[in-house]
Amino acid sequence: MDVQAPKSPVRAGGRAARRSLRSTRDVAMLPGLTNTLPHCEIMDDGQVEKIDAASMDILENVGVVFRDEIALNDWRRAGAKLVGERVYLDRGLVRELIATIPASFTYHARNPANNVALGGRQAVFVPMTGAPYLRDLEDVRRNPTLEDLAMFHKLSHMSPALHSTAHHIVEPYDHPISQRHLRITYSSMKHSDKMFMGMTTSPRNAEDVMEMCAILFGDVFLESHPVTTGNCNGNSPLVWDETMLGAMRAFCRRNQPVLCSPFVLGGANTPASVPATVAQLNAEALSALAYSQVIRKGAPAIYGHYLSTVSMRSGAPMAGTPEISLMNFMIGQMARYYNVPWRTSNLLGGAKTLDAQAGYESATTLSAVMHAGAHYIWHSAGWNEAGMHCSVAKFVVDAEQCAMAYRMAQGPQWNDFETALAAVPDVGPGGHYLGHPHTQEHFQTAYFMPELFDNNSIEQWTAEGSKEITARALDHARALLAAYEEPQLDAAINEALLDYIDRRERQIPPADALNQEY
Repeated sequence: MDVQAPKSPVRAGGRAARRSLRSTRDVAMLPGLTNTLPHCEIMDDGQVEKIDAASMDILENVGVVFRDEIALNDWRRAGAKLVGERVYLDRGLVRELIATIPASFTYHARNPANNVALGGRQAVFVPMTGAPYLRDLEDVRRNPTLEDLAMFHKLSHMSPALHSTAHHIVEPYDHPISQRHLRITYSSMKHSDKMFMGMTTSPRNAEDVMEMCAILFGDVFLESHPVTTGNCNGNSPLVWDETMLGAMRAFCRRNQPVLCSPFVLGGANTPASVPATVAQLNAEALSALAYSQVIRKGAPAIYGHYLSTVSMRSGAPMAGTPEISLMNFMIGQMARYYNVPWRTSNLLGGAKTLDAQAGYESATTLSAVMHAGAHYIWHSAGWNEAGMHCSVAKFVVDAEQCAMAYRMAQGPQWNDFETALAAVPDVGPGGHYLGHPHTQEHFQTAYFMPELFDNNSIEQWTAEGSKEITARALDHARALLAAYEEPQLDAAINEALLDYIDRRERQIPPADALNQEY
């Protein structure tokens, strides 16, 4: 079905809470981030080339397993050497293929005002996905529902520094696994007019996402405009499976971006060495990036990864460690070496609540990610307990942290330097600037003023209830949800999406199976 790309929504007026929120807080999405910070490049040119040579040696002499007959046939036609399911990739072939990946492109949202560029200095913040639990508005850890998923999509929509609603921020347990992808995709489309991600839990599920995107944007529009993102995780070390490869084909054939993401548990499924881990990860990512171009040359693809180090005491994945920051810096250099956009994970916490540990871990990762020059900055809100839950409180705090990072990445603002400097002789020694006309004109924008951090005196903090960050964040989330206004879908498009979901749910048995072929 061909449908024109939807126009910008017209939002109806509403309740006093909405008017009050909008009169005091701007919830319009910030433009895509232009990161002006210098890149932190911790490898010299020789070390970059050393990682590249080691990765190419892995591809040529160790090989990568592709557990998928279609992919094996594709590689055979492309001229690769195959021994069973193991594919040996010549470095010349790899370089030739990855050279056809666009270095940058633009994502198109259903509201064109929310389109964002990716690549070069252009980056986006994307919320977390995949949590089997949430910490809700009462800070209770429990199983999520479709209603909880909708809540997070609404909070994403109301958070200016988040450029996407992602997809299954939390797993909706009140809907069958085999049909869940349909309702998750619809929730992303319905509750926000920002860009979103597409489910890749099976090849057929990915095809459903593509069909729903075609309903929303139109087949012709989809063919030449990136509108969503698929994530394809590798099985480290050096394995790509049928589920991910089939989903990758569904996206690439429709010219939609995919994240080619090795899943690193440093010391468990990689060597116990930062440089060697990056060499293996780089080989894995390159093999998938190259395959995306075997599927369709010129299709957008993103160098991906998930980084964690493993505690040698417990075997548990860790967040915020120094090695994760170092690997982000190194991977950023490798992605720039190949001139491809890259994805990382952001604001990760291993803590069980929004406590000091969660804050330290998240802040460490955020700082590294910004200085590494990442483009697709995923898991930017809500991630805690190693991804086992999404916290409402942490979600809104993280979103504000992204806004603060956004402001930092813009760099110093020089547009009013001369007029600001002229205030110095006006005030003179021993004076203050609070009443100066320049301060009066610029005080609201000169310095970022966090809403969720408390910087008042202890007397005022006590008088206002001695609320710590979790309580303040949950109050903030409730206020956002009370003021939420749904960006209405075109009625015909909405009906077509619901008809498609209804038809597919009648075709797909409500069985707990991920790889159905219906």
